[in-house]
Amino acid sequence: MDAKLSLSTSLKKPSGTSLLILLILLSILLAILFACMADRFPEASFEILIPMGISALISAGLGYGVVPVLRRLKTGQVIQEDGPPTHLKKSGTPTMGGVFFVPVAVIVAMVWSGFAPNAIATSALTLAYLGIGWFDDWQILRQKSNKGISPRMKLALQILVAVLFCLWTLWSQPESITDITLPGNLVLPLGVLFWALAGFVLVAESNATNLTDGVDGLAAGTVAIAFLGLAALVAPTSPELTIFCACMSGGCLGFVVHNRNPATVFMGDTGSLALGAALAAVGILGGKLWGLFVVSGIFFVESLSVIAQVSYYKATKGPDGKGKRLLKMAPIHHHLELSGWSETQIVGAFYLINAGLALLAVILS
Repeated sequence: MDAKLSLSTSLKKPSGTSLLILLILLSILLAILFACMADRFPEASFEILIPMGISALISAGLGYGVVPVLRRLKTGQVIQEDGPPTHLKKSGTPTMGGVFFVPVAVIVAMVWSGFAPNAIATSALTLAYLGIGWFDDWQILRQKSNKGISPRMKLALQILVAVLFCLWTLWSQPESITDITLPGNLVLPLGVLFWALAGFVLVAESNATNLTDGVDGLAAGTVAIAFLGLAALVAPTSPELTIFCACMSGGCLGFVVHNRNPATVFMGDTGSLALGAALAAVGILGGKLWGLFVVSGIFFVESLSVIAQVSYYKATKGPDGKGKRLLKMAPIHHHLELSGWSETQIVGAFYLINAGLALLAVILS
């Protein structure tokens, strides 16, 4: 009876360490599966696992030095009072964790790829979005509120960087990049409309990843898995982007060492905006926008839950100025929390779902 009770408890509320082990095992298993599906086992798996492992080890090791510094600099996260009550105890946990693991992944990717142009461009975009996120996080800390920079300025900066990246892509890539390949080898030639879509994807993906960053280990772990799916998708045509994806996935794994429940550091907008932009950049340059959509399924649902919540609230607003809520709280991971799910239960479920989505994206390609 005690064994059954212990098993039930561990499934309902797994520890942060057990989720880290699950994430590592899923990552290794996916790398092996993708190599087998490409009939390139074991060499293809090592092409992903080695740079991923190097980035993970450096990021995890660096975190032991950087996190105490962030704590001494008083970069404690300001927690929203209207959020889940259980999150109030996280107030004061250092944020801006993206400053150590994202640059590590970027540097390893550029060196490992031999400073390939696509790797450099994707890295530059990633660091630019990291800068936007850092500026936002810094303003939040300076003002001691959750306001940060104005949404209009934040969006304007994101759009500006996205436009510059699209202009570089237009100049450097073949015309065929504007063709989107759908399942069944269907090709959708978008022409000039592709650039509007590309800019939208860059901004939307970065913000969707940002929305997902609300539970210990959630954003970093799901993004790590998404990068592995993208790595497999672009491997046949863009080895330098495969390396970039492997390194970014490893950086996320190294960060989860410190961000697993109970987290000793949060990535902040510094990390989440950069990760989302990096995913989008790989999808654009690798010609895998459909695959990007599939591996980003969780981020899409998180964004959709916020849009649905706000829209429903406005549509049902009465004379008193108050509307009804579709969910207990948005994004959807907070709804699950308030419905009785533990944080770690949500994270574990999302890891498994995203692994399935990554596998599905590769199968459909």
